Amino acid sequence: MRLEYFQMVDRIEEVVPAEGRIRARAVVPETSTIFEGHFPGHPIMPGVLLIETMAQTSAICCWRSNRFERMPFLIEVRSAKLRSFVEPGTAMTVEAKLEHDGSGFAITKARITAGDRAIADAEIRFRTLAFPSPALERMIARDRGPHRARASVTREV
Repeated sequence: MRLEYFQMVDRIEEVVPAEGRIRARAVVPETSTIFEGHFPGHPIMPGVLLIETMAQTSAICCWRSNRFERMPFLIEVRSAKLRSFVEPGTAMTVEAKLEHDGSGFAITKARITAGDRAIADAEIRFRTLAFPSPALERMIARDRGPHRARASVTREV
């Protein structure tokens, strides 16, 4: 996890495009400037970054399910629940399931756990559109998704 660059996903552990599901790994760094203000003497991962972690994992799920043909843009987070504090060094499992993909919209249900502990969950909605620039489309085609540049895929089914 590289918080300063908004790269929240470290590794894609499993992708099952036919079922529209994904499992990823994200490890909260031991140190980050974010923890200097959130909170001094009691560093915890900001909730908005937990939501971003679920959104990025969900977006990768959308990409994989639509064969990288459309770009998912975050439009709404529904029913988000932040269930537990997350301290530096915590290894998290992030899962997303594609519930709907059609008519230019995608809906996922995502959750974060750390071991048996529930961290967060939400319904995340995207608008799926043609890629907004040829350069971005080339990058996606070349790399098979921006997660490849920063996260390895362990298993694809």
